[in-house]
Amino acid sequence: MRELFEEGLGLSPLDPNESARQSARAPQRKRFYERAAAKPVEDGFAIVLDDKPVRTPSRNTLAAPIQEIAAAIAAEWNAQQDVIDPLTMPMTRLANSVIDGVVGRVDAVADDIAKYFGSDLLFYRAGHPEGLVAREAAHWDPVLLWTAETLGAHFILAEGIVHVRQPDQAIAAARAALPSDPWAIAALHVVTTLTGSALLALALMLGRLTPDEVWAAAHVDEDWNVAQWGLDEEVAARRAARLVDFKAAAVVLEAKRSRLG
Repeated sequence: MRELFEEGLGLSPLDPNESARQSARAPQRKRFYERAAAKPVEDGFAIVLDDKPVRTPSRNTLAAPIQEIAAAIAAEWNAQQDVIDPLTMPMTRLANSVIDGVVGRVDAVADDIAKYFGSDLLFYRAGHPEGLVAREAAHWDPVLLWTAETLGAHFILAEGIVHVRQPDQAIAAARAALPSDPWAIAALHVVTTLTGSALLALALMLGRLTPDEVWAAAHVDEDWNVAQWGLDEEVAARRAARLVDFKAAAVVLEAKRSRLG
């Protein structure tokens, strides 16, 4: 399995877009097993193929701490047909990234997410037309209000794309809400990079927004343009590919939140 995934998240754990591009160039291997399953082990659930453990690109055991996550990974392996296609296995790629690239590097991943608190998507608003201004406000203002009330992080809005320095106190308050668990921080990073908003990612992680609400909020401007000018097939294809990784990250965040709550 190593050659299938080592050019993907195994070596570049923090960029789902690059992972997908590299996985597309990786060689495909014929399916050689009858059944995948999640097997209970000491620290969680290991993924096994015909009762043989799967290894990550760095030769670690492919496993998850929660049964729901492990079951989703096993389901990807069971869904493979004649050949194993990493592009259809976002949970496996995310697991590889956590195990090989995020464990032991949680602070570095959190720091990378925290950079978005200085230039989050939700801060920069259109000045016109009125319809777009209203749509951004409807999707984004409730998140900013929740951020202020729940996290104590009060951010500054701006019109256009000119950078506005955010208060250090607001950034620190939002940074304090980031998790220390490697699975949660990795999933949060995926959502952040795919949406351009660490605040939307936090709202998803903490249950303030559903995955559908987050995805819609992240694409307000794009959907407005589609409504005005029509659908661009290439843009739609890229968005569909990003959605695959987004949904995998959402599964992890939901599983972790359910376990805590």
